[in-house]
Amino acid sequence: MDNKSILLGLHELKGIGWETIEKLIIKTQNLVELLEWGDMEWREAGIRRDRVESIRRGLTQERIASRLEWYRKENIHVLTLYDEAYPYRLRHSSRPPWVLYAKGNLKLLENYHSLAIVGSRTPTAYGRRAATELAYHLSEAGLSIVSGLARGIDSAAHLGALEGKAKTIAILGTSIDRVYPPENLKLFKRIEEEGVVLSEYFPGIIHHPGLFPLRNRVIAGISLGTLVVEAAQNSGSLITADMALDESRDLFAVPGPIFSPKSQGTNELLQTRAKMVVCAKDVLEEYKGFFNIKNVLHPADSPKPEPELTKEERRILGLISFEPTTIDYLLEQSETNFGHLHTILLSLLMKKKIAQHAGSAYVLI
Repeated sequence: MDNKSILLGLHELKGIGWETIEKLIIKTQNLVELLEWGDMEWREAGIRRDRVESIRRGLTQERIASRLEWYRKENIHVLTLYDEAYPYRLRHSSRPPWVLYAKGNLKLLENYHSLAIVGSRTPTAYGRRAATELAYHLSEAGLSIVSGLARGIDSAAHLGALEGKAKTIAILGTSIDRVYPPENLKLFKRIEEEGVVLSEYFPGIIHHPGLFPLRNRVIAGISLGTLVVEAAQNSGSLITADMALDESRDLFAVPGPIFSPKSQGTNELLQTRAKMVVCAKDVLEEYKGFFNIKNVLHPADSPKPEPELTKEERRILGLISFEPTTIDYLLEQSETNFGHLHTILLSLLMKKKIAQHAGSAYVLI
């Protein structure tokens, strides 16, 4: 056996956490020596006797070989800190995972230039569009987009990045064999085919909410910087922002409407710690020399033919915001009868100027 096999065996033992493995690595850089240790070496490493017995039982060649064979059959790549393929920037973060489980194209991990995009799980249409378009332009310019496969902004960022050249990296808060949320199964499969999915949790581990904050340090640690698109004051995305700063990584934020609760967190970041981003160039300018930014478009400059609007359509459109606007409000403000208003709204939907939410509410897109 080698160091990689021993580290994998340790990582998958119950009750052997990050700190215990750290003690062993500090004691010996050559983990194979653990197989020959006596009671004195274990005591000097600060490992309790009951844990020593469980470690010895778990580090048998048969057990580890069986696990590696199972991963091979399941097309799961196992990366440890002893592997060259382990992501460079994550390796040099303050607390890198000892083991990563991966599905997809490992060559994507060779791209040192990646950017995290995070935000609300319940974004507005404005936030979803910003995440999608910024992710696409940044990916097209050469930045692999990192996010957490969560609902909302994460999903939008992954989808936008998949349309670009540098694709996307999904960091899971669950084990590699579990898709959460379940509705993202199709997106998970697409990232597995075109990008790469990573988890520090071995298959079969019991899923619980406490794993997600730990996942955020991996998102921040693997990336050049973190871009927060839409976040409320107590959003988990702000935890990722703090972790990015702790790792001396860049922090960016997209400004939002001052009346939107979904943008309070991002707007406060802009007042204190983050660089404002309104187009991909705002990010790429921080990494001059790595990217050709001449042809990077501002989202508003995307070459999409704008449909012509009638005077009445423009009037109704002016009453709709990025927050859900009810049809009752539109009837009151527009002084238009229901049938005529419904016709105008249907036209705006077909022209992709608005989107319909549940409860007969409409938002700008």
